[in-house]
Amino acid sequence: MQLEAVYHRPKLNWSYAYDLETVHLRLRAKRDDLTEVFALAGDKYIWDQSKELIPMSKLTSDDLFDYWECAVKPKYRRLKYGFLLKSGDEEIWMTENDFSKERPPVPDRLFEYPFINPADVFTVPAWVKDTIFYQIFPERFANGNPDNDPEGVLPWGGKPERENFFGGDLQGVIDHLDHLSELGITGIYFTPVFEATTNHKYDTADYMKIDPHFGDIETVKKLVKACHDRGIRVLFDAVFNHSGKTFAPFVDVMEKGEKSQYKDWFSVRQYPLEVKDGVPTYDTFSFEPLMPKLNTDNPEVKQYLLKVAEFWIKEVGIDGWRLDVADEVDHQFWRDFRKTVKAANPDAYILGEIWHESSPWLQGDQFDAVMNYPFTDAVLDYVVRGTLDAKGFANAIGRQLSRYPQQASEVAFNLLDSHDTPRLLTLCKGDKNKMKLAALFQFTYGGTPCIYYGDEIGLDGEQDPDCRKCMEWDPEKQDHDLFAFYRKLIAVRKDLAALRSGSIHFLIAEQGGSKLAYERRLGKESVLVLLNNYDAAQTLEVPAKGLIWRDAMNGSTHETSDGKLAVKLPAYGYAVLTQA
Repeated sequence: MQLEAVYHRPKLNWSYAYDLETVHLRLRAKRDDLTEVFALAGDKYIWDQSKELIPMSKLTSDDLFDYWECAVKPKYRRLKYGFLLKSGDEEIWMTENDFSKERPPVPDRLFEYPFINPADVFTVPAWVKDTIFYQIFPERFANGNPDNDPEGVLPWGGKPERENFFGGDLQGVIDHLDHLSELGITGIYFTPVFEATTNHKYDTADYMKIDPHFGDIETVKKLVKACHDRGIRVLFDAVFNHSGKTFAPFVDVMEKGEKSQYKDWFSVRQYPLEVKDGVPTYDTFSFEPLMPKLNTDNPEVKQYLLKVAEFWIKEVGIDGWRLDVADEVDHQFWRDFRKTVKAANPDAYILGEIWHESSPWLQGDQFDAVMNYPFTDAVLDYVVRGTLDAKGFANAIGRQLSRYPQQASEVAFNLLDSHDTPRLLTLCKGDKNKMKLAALFQFTYGGTPCIYYGDEIGLDGEQDPDCRKCMEWDPEKQDHDLFAFYRKLIAVRKDLAALRSGSIHFLIAEQGGSKLAYERRLGKESVLVLLNNYDAAQTLEVPAKGLIWRDAMNGSTHETSDGKLAVKLPAYGYAVLTQA
């Protein structure tokens, strides 16, 4: 055994309470090194009467490691545990301190999960994993009220630039909710809607006021109610890392310098506030002078922002917050933010914008989930960029699953493009078949999928600002085949619970190849998903029980032979199979 590769530690993603009565235990080992793993677990106060040997199963794998897991329900919510590692005939016991060929005679030096305290259980909103999100950039979605257009507004559909406006507003969203309902959308993530000077509104001037170019508080109440009446949740964007240059406290500091009562609301390195050699004398988002960084450690700033978070949930009824540049804000602020938001609505969804591995924010005291950009990269690397083969892709997904507690993975925000990236169709160089294949994995994987507005009707676009084009509402210019595909894909996800909540097990993941197959399983329900990421037809053969399997995407049927199912897929083809 390669014992130097074996790893476990209490808490974090290795030993955590999944719910009020269940503890998940995980152990890492070198890939394909161990043949069996068991947890020896019991209550430390009645060890001899309670101890049991619990088999662990292989949760997932990446290129280097296997990750083993089991679920334990300790009768008295306390747990002492160690591990029995097997590789063929070889057996080794693992305790908190060492490895031994002898079974630990007493539990004193085993690992410990001291107690399942309800306050420590990471609880996420259950509705999220069943939700289909749709991201809207309000200035570019639809112009529903020309009376509130900004000065110099351009005709709808022009070339997007960093500084121009086309008059999109909240009334425009209300006017087109039928489009979202027809598609099957059950959640909307709005980029910022508060008063600001730019078209993207990430430079907030007033956190308590809807931007007049979008409407007012009555408009947004009308929008939220209309969404809720259709079963659509609403997520607002909280830009709490920084404000805008026209935010009243910052204007005061600009005018009065060190004499301003708000000087400690920001992090100023040198007065006066100015830009020297392209670098502001105060902390900002990036080096953008329009976006001064807020000092969230300041009690007044914290109180103000927490009131903002509470107000829009209580007064307007939004269902959660997406948190901009979340990793640059202090952890204690987010802990207090969670307490405030969950007190206002225990079912609210807290989503952080973090582009990298995010374990420190996903321990139950801060966010429910993060925007899952490692997932985005893996899908694009496999389907679009061609830098990952099927095995490399399966490994990347396995690595991602191993990083977080299960409940965090269940509500991960899985996206393929956004206002910050080139559009999916453009990344695919206009190849709709590749686009569909990428979306097929997105919608047959756990977490909550999000569509960037317009992807469903063929909107393209390079990097910002080109990815922020006006939504196309002319039916003759919309891609109806693509819309039908997304509509069907959403319907299939809604119909098959295993796609939303089931385990995932890769059946085929070719090294150096393009064939991929995996099973999603929930109880007795099994769904087989097959992908052919190649520019020619290929046949995929997977083990399968039952005689007849039906493709949920097109209705075709396939018969098993000798316990195997062979399905021929066209170039960049796919199948989502259930037992007929």
